[in-house]
Amino acid sequence: MNRLEQKYKETVKPSLMKEFGYTSVMECPKLEKVVINLGVGDAITNPKALEEAVSELTQISGQKPVITKAKKSIANFKLREGMAIGTKVTLRGERMYDFLDKLFNISLPRVRDFHGVSTTAFDGRGNYTLGVKEQLIFPEINFDKVSKVRGMDVVIVTTAKTNKEAYELLAQLGMPFAKKEA
Repeated sequence: MNRLEQKYKETVKPSLMKEFGYTSVMECPKLEKVVINLGVGDAITNPKALEEAVSELTQISGQKPVITKAKKSIANFKLREGMAIGTKVTLRGERMYDFLDKLFNISLPRVRDFHGVSTTAFDGRGNYTLGVKEQLIFPEINFDKVSKVRGMDVVIVTTAKTNKEAYELLAQLGMPFAKKEA
C-alpha cells in the first residue's frame, strides 16, 4: 500500500468523520481520480512535438496517455476537426496515490518562488484544478532531453460534495496550500 493511501485510511478518514460529523464511513470524501492534460498547440505544424509530449507524460504518470483530438475546426489557428492537439492520462488507485505523493512532496516544492497552491481553484463540487507551468519540476524528466517547456493541467477529482470538504481532504493529505494572509 502506498504511503499516501495509508495516511488517508489511518489518519485523514477518521479526522474527516469527526470534523464533519459523518455517521457512515462511506460518506467520507475520498480521491476518485487524477486527470493530467497536456495541450500541444504546436502539434499542428510539428507532429514530432506530440510524440515528445506523449513520452514525457508517460514518464511522469507511469501510464500511457491518450491522444486528444480537436472537437471543431478553427480557421485562425489552422486547426481542423479531428486533428491531434494534445494528450491526457487518467490515474486511479495506486498510480494516482503515487503521483499525488510525488506531486505534493517532491515536484511542487521544486517550483521557483513557491508559496503554496491557490485555495480558490475548487469548482464548487469538490474538484481541484492545478496548472503546472513546466514539466521540468518532475524528477523523471531529463532537463537535457527537453526540446520545449510545456505546461499541464492536473485535475484532482474527489467524492466531496463541497469545496470545504475537498479542501480539508487535500490539506490533510499534505497538499501545500498557500497560507491565508491575516
